[in-house]
Amino acid sequence: MTSYCPHRRDGQFIPPEVCYFPLDRRRFELKAGLYVLGTDFGNGEADTKVFQIDASFDRYRRSKLRARSERLSKYYQLHQYTAAVAQQIARFIAYRLAQEHAGYFSVEQRTRGGIVLDCVLTREALVFGADMQLIEAKSQVDPPYVSSLDALACQMQEDLAVLRVGDRQWLSAVHLCFPNHWAAEEKIGRNFAEIHNPVPGIEKISARAGALVDAMIYKGPYVRFAWGLSTDTHLNHHPQPRPDVPQHAWQGRTFNPARPQLWLRVERQTSWGFPQIAATLFTIRTYFTDCQKIRQDSSKLARLTGAIESMTPQTLRYKGIADAKSEILRWLRPPEASTPK
Repeated sequence: MTSYCPHRRDGQFIPPEVCYFPLDRRRFELKAGLYVLGTDFGNGEADTKVFQIDASFDRYRRSKLRARSERLSKYYQLHQYTAAVAQQIARFIAYRLAQEHAGYFSVEQRTRGGIVLDCVLTREALVFGADMQLIEAKSQVDPPYVSSLDALACQMQEDLAVLRVGDRQWLSAVHLCFPNHWAAEEKIGRNFAEIHNPVPGIEKISARAGALVDAMIYKGPYVRFAWGLSTDTHLNHHPQPRPDVPQHAWQGRTFNPARPQLWLRVERQTSWGFPQIAATLFTIRTYFTDCQKIRQDSSKLARLTGAIESMTPQTLRYKGIADAKSEILRWLRPPEASTPK
């Protein structure tokens, strides 16, 4: 079981952050890497959950609200997201939150078939009709919530995406307030291969995209990980910076060897299938590990430096570390102790 830290919210304890280090060998490999949800990664009960809540909840919440207030359509997009799909997804999220985090969420049935979702963490109550359309949000959020998915996404630390399958595949909904250099507006409506096309070496995975998406809908649920390096711990790295932030200060990809700061940015991605509507719900949760800590663990350090050294030039550019590769490797490896003569 995950241990609890003394961070309280209305009498409830909030667990500390979990830790993921998805580099399993000393070589960079691009792979689908699907694990059955619940696989033990050393984080106890947290590894079994779709939605993970920890003591950093307020920071994630503030970042989401700031993104929404900038321009909601920059971070939230829908394309052929039908009422039937929206109902199934919203109902799953509401009940799953209450199931996984009974101390923070509760669901109350309404007389005409709707529900009320109460969240201790945000101090909000979301009222849904029988079709899970958002009727009312007892909230001070500005701009107000525009849909069930929008409201529910702001009760968690994950970003959300829904991929649908019919005569084709397409990204039907995305609520992406913590993008890692990609934009909701550019990806909405596209299929799996088109979404991932910029990733170097993705061709083999894209060639079996149909089978992968079918597995995510009709099998699973699954969890997978993606990782990169960042020179800050900002959650939002949209390709287009906020108007008040210069581009060079926004990207999180400027390594300064004189004042080195570097974090391993890990995304824990889960997929939960809904065969009855031919759709899958993705969650994307971002974590940061200070590379200062990784430098002190010889096994993890060897895997990280080995992965960086084995990246192709295209992958280094895609991950934003091509220009700083040598400096990053030089800093990551602690100086060898001098040998007495």
